[in-house]
Amino acid sequence: MSMGYKGTYYNSIDGKNRMIVPVKLRKQLGEGCVITIGIEGCLRIYSQEGWEEYEEKLDAIPENDLEAQKIIRKIFANATDCEFDKQGKVNIPENLKKHAHITKDLVTMGVKRFIEVWAKEVWEAPDNDLDMTVEEMAAVLRQYNI
Repeated sequence: MSMGYKGTYYNSIDGKNRMIVPVKLRKQLGEGCVITIGIEGCLRIYSQEGWEEYEEKLDAIPENDLEAQKIIRKIFANATDCEFDKQGKVNIPENLKKHAHITKDLVTMGVKRFIEVWAKEVWEAPDNDLDMTVEEMAAVLRQYNI
């Protein structure tokens, strides 16, 4: 069983639209990665192997589910293959920066099968509904006997 991505890192994007992927996460990703949009307004980074597994799951969705196909279209249209430069940086294309409202400061976190990248202002905004109370977390996890 492979080890999932974990941890939270504070980093930034430079003037050339490059971000350093934290060393610990980069080692897990291997030689390169795939970056695409995340559903909740962030970016997702997958290892090549992780992307292939995700692709298989999306491929199982019937083509006549037109709502799901809209999502799949957005995910694939915005996906980009990336390689790390000597400093461990990857380029974040303009369309992905725009999707995630990225200007400079980032919050990068391991989320089991992939890595999420958030604009720090979005992640820390007082009105974001991304956080949960301990009670809310317990209620959700109870549904799965966890």
